[in-house]
Amino acid sequence: MANRIFKAPELRVDDWIDANGEKTTPVKLADFEGKYKVIYCFQHWCPGCHSVGLPSLQKLVSAFEENDKIAFLAVQTVFEGADKNTYDKILETQKKYDLAIPFGHDAGDGRSTIMQDYQTGGTPWFIFIDNKNNVFFADFHINTDETIKYLKEVLK
Repeated sequence: MANRIFKAPELRVDDWIDANGEKTTPVKLADFEGKYKVIYCFQHWCPGCHSVGLPSLQKLVSAFEENDKIAFLAVQTVFEGADKNTYDKILETQKKYDLAIPFGHDAGDGRSTIMQDYQTGGTPWFIFIDNKNNVFFADFHINTDETIKYLKEVLK
């Protein structure tokens, strides 16, 4: 996995639910110090998020559920359709895909803060951050099986 490497900005997302779907305090990258972090960005109404992105996220989460060196987060990064990509949709999405990971809702100020800070290009979007808080991959598409293979080597 190669991409432009840069220091991960701290998250500025205020609205979160925890792995059990309960409202929680804002999640920060600092909460996962020393771990690899995967942030999956989606919009509820995004067909590619449901057909490709979320199934890929499910596969990743499942592959590493016993590994405490990696953390997964999903964030609804709203940049259009704010009336359809609402806070209540994160719980709906979490339940639909049976993902016991934190979900955030990032409406920003008309454009999500993650999109601003990480210069993402839309949804679905994966951001991979290493254990020293360097973003080493950020893009629309991943080869899920190759990503799992790569991360299993790195996280030995």
